[in-house]
Amino acid sequence: MAFGQQSGPPASARQVQELVQLLREAGHVDFRDARGPMGFTQRQAGGKFTRDEADAFISRLQEDAPAPDPAPAPARPTDRDRPPRPTPPVRSLVRVPDDQLAAELRRRGWTVTGP
Repeated sequence: MAFGQQSGPPASARQVQELVQLLREAGHVDFRDARGPMGFTQRQAGGKFTRDEADAFISRLQEDAPAPDPAPAPARPTDRDRPPRPTPPVRSLVRVPDDQLAAELRRRGWTVTGP
């Protein structure tokens, strides 16, 4: 068997769909997101499973599934919910004292006002 090849018949589409649904219920976005916590190989993180592997992961997720929660789970933050990360030049300007920054801006022709 070649490196990275499956060692059995491929999982059915139904098994893969059930696995995706259980992963989402467990709080994962997709197979790649669940790779570390679930212990997926690189091949499995790409969505390729044997029937036996899919059955084992489905059983594991069904056993680990908590009882239905009456309150909905809080939504995972998205990129839109997070403040934008400063770009590298902006981060370096944070360390520049205000008076030096104002002097440089004035030297470049900007008008600087502030406290």
